[in-house]
Amino acid sequence: MHHSLRGAGMLGLGSMLRSEGLLAADAETTGALAPKPPHFPPAAKRCIYIFLAGAPSQVDLFDPKPRLNELDGQPLPESMTRDVRFAFIQKDSARLAGSPYTFQRYGQSGMEFSELLPHIGSCADDICMIRSMHTDQFNHHPAQLLMNTGVERFGRPTVGSWLAYGLGSESMNLPAYVVLTAGRGASGGASNWASGFLPSSYQGVLFRREGDPVLNLANPPGVDRALQRRTLDALRELNESDRSEILDEEIASRIHAYELAFRMQAAAPELVDISGESEKTLEMYGVGRGENGMRNDGGGGRGEFNAFATNCLLARRLVERGVRTVALVHATWDHHEHLDRGLRFNCMMADQPVAALIKDLKERGMLDDTLVVWASEFGRTPLGENRPSFERVTGRDHHPFAFTTWMAGGGVRGGNVVGSTDEIGWHTKDDPVHVNDFHATLLHLFGFDHEELTYRFKGLDMRLTDVAGKVVEKVFA
Repeated sequence: MHHSLRGAGMLGLGSMLRSEGLLAADAETTGALAPKPPHFPPAAKRCIYIFLAGAPSQVDLFDPKPRLNELDGQPLPESMTRDVRFAFIQKDSARLAGSPYTFQRYGQSGMEFSELLPHIGSCADDICMIRSMHTDQFNHHPAQLLMNTGVERFGRPTVGSWLAYGLGSESMNLPAYVVLTAGRGASGGASNWASGFLPSSYQGVLFRREGDPVLNLANPPGVDRALQRRTLDALRELNESDRSEILDEEIASRIHAYELAFRMQAAAPELVDISGESEKTLEMYGVGRGENGMRNDGGGGRGEFNAFATNCLLARRLVERGVRTVALVHATWDHHEHLDRGLRFNCMMADQPVAALIKDLKERGMLDDTLVVWASEFGRTPLGENRPSFERVTGRDHHPFAFTTWMAGGGVRGGNVVGSTDEIGWHTKDDPVHVNDFHATLLHLFGFDHEELTYRFKGLDMRLTDVAGKVVEKVFA
């Protein structure tokens, strides 16, 4: 029902704009973002990609380790750390650090979550948790590039760009790929939603929660829509002339950007106006919540709870309106010290609205074909961080060898844990999943063979999974 209503609304807006002479003739049917079929029938059609930059501590949230607690305060054998590079830990005096949090089983599946995530825990039977993730990078920016683009170097398209390139868009009046941020800002910045060597039509468009959703979207004083339409038509003629001579795809992207911005002037303000949402919905997401005196040392300050909750609600509104991928980026979870205070703050911020998003999509019949992803660039060490400048050990360092991600909806098998780590959470044990494997699996859910979704660049057929990646069948329903 929701799909047909949304489609009718978009057709109606298109018809209205055409009747007023305000829609370019080919705006609906052509261009880089025209809908395209995948390689095979997809389970997922839309993606909400929650990227928690800085790295949540998996041993405190998702991967309980009783043996680690028993060994609290003891050193690791030198053989385990000899060839390991740390960001800050001093190997000689490093000691194991157990988790102070209790874990509880949730749902029929009995999946375990930390006491800090009771709301997400209540969604256990819709969640597929991968406890055996591993990556090649131990510093934030390279690891964020790897987790978002498949390689640790600049210039590659992000996950949302590949989905927009492969599938096109279901929305005529909003971008295919929208980004909403909260907190301090990820160290990877805009490289976490860039389109790389793909045409810029496929890059993430950064939205704001209030005011103009996109900066400079509104017309300046004295410019009405009819005048703007005539200006755009003239610009289009000039750009088409350049395009026919230079044969550069980026000129087509420029034409598309002008036209999309024009249509967004009507659609985007309605999107961020959440006044029509019910009190029950706003309360469920936690819109308007304050921090109650809590603080996050490295975070975004006051208003962070409301910002993140609003982003989660806007993510639902965006995919409801045909946006292909919404990335929710929050920083920071980089708890080298004061982990207890920082993790409690961030979990209080994220737990309720993320669970509300899953439940809201499910109630609306959208979870089955909307993939919700919880991801980060790596995990945190089972060792406490002991750099010389710290008076006490109160946090954890970067840990690429084993961490946790999870997915819900979109064709994954809920109530399912894939993979495991050793008794202290140092290394993956069963079913290790590399970042490239994770991406291959995600693309499979959207109907793509990851080796066949390619783009020719500098004589090579480039892909999200680089030269690696295997599909993790255990994820699928």
